[in-house]
Amino acid sequence: MEIIELLKALILGFVEGMTEFAPVSSTGHMIIVDDMWLKTEEFLGKYPANTFKIVVQLGSILAVIVVMWKRMLSLVGLYNIDGQSKSMTGRFNLMHVIVGMLPAVVLGFAFKDFIDDHLFKVEHVIYALVAGAILMIAADKLAPRRPKVNSLDEISYGMAFKVGLVQCLSLWPGFSRSGATISGGVLFGISHRVAADFTFIMAVPIMAGASLVSVLKNWDTLSMDYLGFYVVGFISSFVFALLSIKFFLALISKVKLMPFAIYRLVLAAILSVIIFM
Repeated sequence: MEIIELLKALILGFVEGMTEFAPVSSTGHMIIVDDMWLKTEEFLGKYPANTFKIVVQLGSILAVIVVMWKRMLSLVGLYNIDGQSKSMTGRFNLMHVIVGMLPAVVLGFAFKDFIDDHLFKVEHVIYALVAGAILMIAADKLAPRRPKVNSLDEISYGMAFKVGLVQCLSLWPGFSRSGATISGGVLFGISHRVAADFTFIMAVPIMAGASLVSVLKNWDTLSMDYLGFYVVGFISSFVFALLSIKFFLALISKVKLMPFAIYRLVLAAILSVIIFM
């Protein structure tokens, strides 16, 4: 591949890594940057370009595993995160993740073709940015003054499932997976930081599965000629995600969701002027 094409992969990886953890939609930002400036569909083709926007998120997911490896191992009982001889019963474990991701997995399989064919467009991202901002504002305004859940081990299976239902909104590109799940968690009485931790942990199997499904579905349209593009994007998203994840986790406890909601509304307004006027 030419250097200019690899540079585009680097840029998209940067966009993904820097926005994956903020509730602003990394996929939405990649669609905006790509459709308006980079135009990767012109040399990759529509479906390989869409697949890239999903697979590149694996770099960010790897960053989650690197940063939160102790908690990830504790999910399956391979690491005692608090140093106490406590059984898996009554603590956050793999079943919470499975219960939380189940609704999005089911709907994702059901609507995969519709999403690929119709929603990977800037105009639909604009609508999702606004809808997500409204949910985030509602979460900050309506959430209990004092969170009922202040650690992952206090999350029940029922609460995990309810957060998972809200996460389904993130199947709409531009809505934001972290925005949907953090907002849902906060509305159900989970603290912003714990909701963010749950979001990132749950994203690991979801994004791994989504990437596998997208690759298998579009296998006939992919080519080894694209390998360098995918690898550069993956490495770029991993590096920039490592730089951003800890910063965001510290920030979300202080500023809550409102600043991100305002950013989404401003971005949607700017894009509307560019696209519709």
